[in-house]
Amino acid sequence: MSVSARISGRIKHMPKAHPFCTGDFREFGSRIAVNRAMSRLVEAGVLERLARGIYMRPKISPYAGNVRRSTSSILRVIARRNRETTQIHGAEAVRQFNLSTQMQVASTFYTGGSSRELRFGRKTLRLQHVSQVKLQYAGTKVGLALVALFYLGKAGVDSNAVAKIRSKLSPVEFDALQSCQMPKWMKVAVLQSR
Repeated sequence: MSVSARISGRIKHMPKAHPFCTGDFREFGSRIAVNRAMSRLVEAGVLERLARGIYMRPKISPYAGNVRRSTSSILRVIARRNRETTQIHGAEAVRQFNLSTQMQVASTFYTGGSSRELRFGRKTLRLQHVSQVKLQYAGTKVGLALVALFYLGKAGVDSNAVAKIRSKLSPVEFDALQSCQMPKWMKVAVLQSR
C-alpha cells in the first residue's frame, strides 16, 4: 500500500476542522514521502493546508462556508510539533480576569521559542518570546494569573486586582501562584492579599 493510500485511510477517520501536523504520520514513510502525499491530498481537496506542515480536513457549513478551528487549537499543534511551551498573552489574561475590557487586535501568545508571526488564511498569530518565568504553569489558570500580574506591572498590581484574580482561582491554585518564581514587588502584593 502506498504512503498516500495509508495516510488517506487514517485521515478519513479524523474529525473535520481538527488541525494536525505531518509528524503524526512519520510511521508511514520518510518525511519527503509524507510531505508529497500531503501535497497530493491538498490538490485533491481532501486536506486544507493551514501553515507549513499543519493541515486539517476541510469542514463546510451551509451557513458559514469553510469552518476553521481557533488559532489557539492550531497553536497547540505547532507547539507540540516544535516542542515549545506557549502561554496566553498578558493582555488577554487581564481581560479574562475582568481587569480590562480591551481585546487584542491580533492573537498574540507568549512562547519559549523564537518570536514570529504566522498567517492562517486571513488570521494572523503572533508569538512573542518571553523568559521561562512567564511560562510557569503554562496552559493553566495559575499561569494565566501569573502573566496577568506581569502584564499589569508594578503600578497596576494592587489589592483590588489581586482580589479579582484570587476570586477566580481555587485555594490550591492560589497557593501554586504564591509559590511561583516572581519579582519581589509581585510576591509582596500576592502575599498581602491573604
